Amino acid sequence: MPSSEAPYVFDEFFTSGLEESISPFLEKTSRKWAHNLSLKSSLAAGFFLLSSYITAYFIPDLSYFFLLLVYFLAGTPALLRTFEDIKNLEINIDVLMTLAAFLSFIIGSQMEGGLLLVLFAFSGAMEESVSKKAKGALINLHHLSPTVGMVVGEDGTLFQKSVREIDVGTRLLVRAGEVVPLDGNVVDGSSFVNLVHLTGESIPVSKTQGDAVQAGSRNLDGTLTIEVTKTSAESTLSKIIKLINKAQEMKPKLQRFLDKFGKRYAITIISLFFLFALTLPWVFSISYFGVEGSVYRALTFLIAASPCALIIATPTAYLSAINACARKGILLKGGIALDTFAGCQTIAFDKTGTLTTGKLACIGVETIGTPDYSIKDAVSIASALERHVTHPMAEAICQFADKRKIPPATITDFQSVPGFGLKGIATLDGIKVEVKIGNEVFISPNKPLDKKGVMISFLQIGTSLFDFRFEDALRPGVKEVLGSLKEKGLEVAMLTGDHEESAAIVAKELSIDKTYADLRPEHKLDIISKLSSEKHLAMVGDGINDAPALMRASVGISMGEIGSATAIDASDIVLLQDDLALISWLHKKAKKTMLIVRENLTLALTVIFLAVAPALLGVIPLWLAVVLHEGGTVLVGLNSLRLLRK
Repeated sequence: MPSSEAPYVFDEFFTSGLEESISPFLEKTSRKWAHNLSLKSSLAAGFFLLSSYITAYFIPDLSYFFLLLVYFLAGTPALLRTFEDIKNLEINIDVLMTLAAFLSFIIGSQMEGGLLLVLFAFSGAMEESVSKKAKGALINLHHLSPTVGMVVGEDGTLFQKSVREIDVGTRLLVRAGEVVPLDGNVVDGSSFVNLVHLTGESIPVSKTQGDAVQAGSRNLDGTLTIEVTKTSAESTLSKIIKLINKAQEMKPKLQRFLDKFGKRYAITIISLFFLFALTLPWVFSISYFGVEGSVYRALTFLIAASPCALIIATPTAYLSAINACARKGILLKGGIALDTFAGCQTIAFDKTGTLTTGKLACIGVETIGTPDYSIKDAVSIASALERHVTHPMAEAICQFADKRKIPPATITDFQSVPGFGLKGIATLDGIKVEVKIGNEVFISPNKPLDKKGVMISFLQIGTSLFDFRFEDALRPGVKEVLGSLKEKGLEVAMLTGDHEESAAIVAKELSIDKTYADLRPEHKLDIISKLSSEKHLAMVGDGINDAPALMRASVGISMGEIGSATAIDASDIVLLQDDLALISWLHKKAKKTMLIVRENLTLALTVIFLAVAPALLGVIPLWLAVVLHEGGTVLVGLNSLRLLRK
């Protein structure tokens, strides 16, 4: 990595809050061992616990050694976290789990305590790995824009400078193929730029003197000199990063409720343990110690009330559903997304790249006035000109000509005018004629032309005029997908950065009632925030501009095959094969998962309630309380396995 970029990467990484295992300053071998360390540790503890169970019948000493490893691998982190929680006066379900496990060890139920620790560690590791998803989006955004800009000095000299040190008013040179490093206004040059990363619109936009360009735009063909209007901290990309952070804070999380419940539950159970240990002798005239003593009964109560089944009730259901979804090509970043998606009443789609393919298709050629040449001649000349460049409209025209087997005309004196179009001399029937193709200003600078839509390119052959019309092709089967979602009672909306006319065409063809067009990233976020406040909403998108909205929606769904890395990182669900038909299947699976989770929670709580009272009365001994407790855990696990079915 160049030295000029190192400080920028260093600062960005250590202010991002990401885990050290992905630090660019660690060696690959060290990074490999650090990745998912807590999950690896919990799985190793589970292996040693199984080994301890097996060897207990044959080699007791070896069994104790394996059990010691279990308590070291799963118990040490739990114990350290418990000390930290107690130090911060945080009494939560983590404290209760650790206390129950180590108390079971003290009273001679080491195996049961080990099992509690293993399940506890595994659940925590899964939650930890899922919670890191959102931060990856920020790093991908930083990689989109260069960290240095080519500064044009007052004497015309060129030198590189970190974007963080470039002030407003500085002039930057952006060559063809480069990404605009900072927001600014064009002061010299003309070119087409692609704003697909910022607006989701795939059509190149002409930029000439006086036009504004955003950081992250890709310069396609010409050279631009821009005057910086916003510093690095205020640029469009930085703004999107702030939007993602804001959306992350506002996003509703079911886990917040579970954490509050766990804290109250843990405090209640621990308080009752000490209360029963001290007061049972007064109620039942029993001693404090011994098999019939209050301490023994209180410990039995604590084990019976230990929320092992509660802890695994949701993770096992989610993991089973995640496994089934993975086999269908759906990546779920945590089971909580399933609960949220099941309750969604509205589903909003981005247009470009989601409902459509994101690739332009030429849908026809029309004459303007009374031309001297045929449409076939127009297609032949247009394809001959456009074969010299690479942008979506050029590709669409060439495909249009190839499909109709119209050969390209002979072009000489070809010239590309960046930001405007192409021109040259064509030979038709032995006669040479001047030809031009491009935008309205390029073809007819003094007389406005009838655009008949927003996606159009004009061709001039001598004095004859033609227009080529384009559309963003719909994704195959999308109409059936939206119809299926409507049958399930979901309201469908469309959000896009495209023009209103272009959005209206797609909305009409797909029978979408609510359409929001001409949206910047902040506008999408505002609309999603408003709709989410009214009812649960799912958002489906693919571009960087969709990332804040995906994060803010109740559940974000991104396209994995064509989607940007930022959108994928910001979303809760990724369609790996871009198959929108899976959304309907996923909604059904989410409903089923929600039902299974409710059944698991009911079962776990029922077992606890049935065991705690007899435990206090001395009817249930400690070993039977453990059997009931673990039996409930097994039943919860088996019930969750039903979700593995497709």
